[in-house]
This record gives sequence, structure tokens and C-alpha cells, in this order.
Amino acid sequence: MPSVNPGRSLLAIGQLSERSGVSVSALRFYEQNGLIASERTAGNQRRYRRDVLRRVAFIRTSQRVGISLAQIREALDSLPERRTPTRADWVRISAEWRAELDARIADLQHLRGELDGCIGCGCLSLTACALQNPDDVLGTEGEGPVRWGA
Repeated sequence: MPSVNPGRSLLAIGQLSERSGVSVSALRFYEQNGLIASERTAGNQRRYRRDVLRRVAFIRTSQRVGISLAQIREALDSLPERRTPTRADWVRISAEWRAELDARIADLQHLRGELDGCIGCGCLSLTACALQNPDDVLGTEGEGPVRWGA
């Protein structure tokens, strides 16, 4: 890591945590996983450029909508020279994630509908329950009774 330039305004990890609302341990985790980077002082203390605040906001927003850290890292790595995402980057990247999110939303809505039916009957039947045995897979492919979670 490059040494810290004393003329630049850098943030200590506690300052970054306070400004971003992200715990120090999470920031260390993000750094360990290549999502953010720090510079080191002569005393080996982490110092962050102010643009890391935007990277952290990008990470947190992406996580909030259900994007995995692996996908977030991939998106950040796709930026030229690992620069901080811009508004245009967010528009492009979020558009790429939209289809996946739409599919997950549709799956959850279907599951919610099935759950309502399950609550109504309360049986959790291994042979007929739409949640436990979707599309009657156990009836067509199973070999006798199957215990839930087995």
C-alpha cells in the first residue's frame, strides 16, 4: 500500500465508520474482501480517501436490495482503475441487476401465495403440501415417505 500523503485529507477508520454509518468491523471486512482500500500511515494505521464514502454507500445500497458481495465486488472491479462509482455507473450496473431482482420478486410473490394456502390448511403434508412438495416432485420421483429437512 502507498504511504499516506500528509497534505491530503484522509479519514481514519473511526471517522469513515461514523460518516458512513457502517461499523468498523464491516469496513475491515469490506477491505479484506477487496471492496474498499486504505492507505497506511507510518504507524500502520488505516486511512481512507474521502471517495471511499461513496464506495461504501454503493456497497450498502446494493446489499439493501439483495445483491451479494461477490456481485458487488464484480461490479466495482469492472470500473476503470477501480475508481469510485458515478451516478452513470449506478444506472448501468443496477440495470444489469434488475432482471435478477425481478425474478426473485416473482419467486417471493409465488411463495407468499403458497404460504397463504399452507396457513389455511395447516397440514404441512409431505405428499400434498405445495411448499413441502412443489409440483408433486415427491409423488413422481420419490421413493416412499420423505422426511422434511432430510
